[in-house]
Amino acid sequence: MTRIRLFLFIIGISVPSLAMAQTMKFEEAGAMLAASCGKDIDDNCRGVNLDATRLKECLGRNQDVVSAKCKTDYPQALGAIQQRITARTSLVKLCNWELNKLCGEVRYDPVKGLQCLLESTKKATPNCNKAISAAGYR
Repeated sequence: MTRIRLFLFIIGISVPSLAMAQTMKFEEAGAMLAASCGKDIDDNCRGVNLDATRLKECLGRNQDVVSAKCKTDYPQALGAIQQRITARTSLVKLCNWELNKLCGEVRYDPVKGLQCLLESTKKATPNCNKAISAAGYR
């Protein structure tokens, strides 16, 4: 198994998803990318850093030689991965009030802070609840 396929496999099994979300989950996006583009990535993007932006750039640059299935699926899969990453990075900003008012000292611990947010959904603002869902934590 190549490093890229291993990376996609790891994304697929290691990113937790605590409940259904409206967007594609990390593991679904990783599985779609591996199934549709694994060989194309091995053949054309070897040595590319393993992040969504660089893979998208590489696959776009090699559109002449990648498979039709990959061309169809990679924008959706990489877009979903990027969307989740963006949602997770903006979660603290969108849930700042909840972290400060509801979570006390655990707000500084990423795991305990997230657990506190998940347990405080009835008291949280709608924007924070949307951010938690968009990040795929429920």
